[in-house]
Amino acid sequence: MAEPTLHIGRKISKIRELRGMKQETLAAELGISQQAVSKIEQSPEVEEEALAKIAKILGVTVEGLMHFTEDSVFNNINNFHDHSIQNNFNPIEKVIELYERLLQSEREKVELLKKNKD
Repeated sequence: MAEPTLHIGRKISKIRELRGMKQETLAAELGISQQAVSKIEQSPEVEEEALAKIAKILGVTVEGLMHFTEDSVFNNINNFHDHSIQNNFNPIEKVIELYERLLQSEREKVELLKKNKD
């Protein structure tokens, strides 16, 4: 039987590793330093608000994180991932959108340079 909330930091670390995510990435998503993430992962307890943010970024529920078992985590990750793809986030579309914005910005710069030249 899994230990419900004992050393939540280790569970965060394990789930992050299972997701193939670096501490730096989690830190950037949370708006904190990599050292702060390291400290969280070494902590036996984590504040509820921080735990909710971390769980969301890792693609698991708070309950799934707290009651960590390999099976439940993979279930939660798969459910969240499938839901995200269907409803919210398509990485290819994001890349295209960012590229189009960059291209538009470059076109505007060219136009400004042409106007200033004349």
